[in-house]
Amino acid sequence: MNARRFGQLIGYARTSTAEQEAGLEAQVRDLKAAGCTKIFREQVSSVGEREQLDRALDYVRGGDTLVVTKVDRLARSTIGLWDIVKRLEAVDDGGCGLRILNLGGEVVDTRSATGRLILTIFAGFAQFEREIMLERQREGIRKAQAAGRYLGRKPSASLKASEVVAMVQGGKSIAATARALGIGRASVYRALEAAGIRAGPAAATTPVS
Repeated sequence: MNARRFGQLIGYARTSTAEQEAGLEAQVRDLKAAGCTKIFREQVSSVGEREQLDRALDYVRGGDTLVVTKVDRLARSTIGLWDIVKRLEAVDDGGCGLRILNLGGEVVDTRSATGRLILTIFAGFAQFEREIMLERQREGIRKAQAAGRYLGRKPSASLKASEVVAMVQGGKSIAATARALGIGRASVYRALEAAGIRAGPAAATTPVS
């Protein structure tokens, strides 16, 4: 078996499931023309699980370069692209490069000075994108709080254990206690068991209406 060569060009091609096979074949053709010796390909939407991309990222070794025809074939967002670049750079024995065959009409390689500059810009955009997402989340929470709709995280059943014990000892059935506290009957039984209280047969069999 031939030893794996150092510094291989590894291609990745993707189209969505709605696109024609011709689009995928066109990418494969361009990747072969660029010198890729191994190509991972798949037809999957940008929001689906991309098994072949994960395989490609696991396959590359230090000194290799991952090659794609366009950046949108690889990443769904600036954040996603930056995360992939960081994963490639973290590969043992020197990290891996990323080559995009068509980024604004130019070939961009992260191992070149121009590629490094573009990566720095991408990193800035990724941070900006994260901050915008967080600000939108915070603004949504503020609006919901102002409208009385945001209640925060729902209390867990374990935090209601003392209420469970008090209600059952006060004569409430298992089902009634579960309904009143918004938890499942199994959670009521666990709370009682943790408190050393054995639920009676009548309570245990009371149906939830």
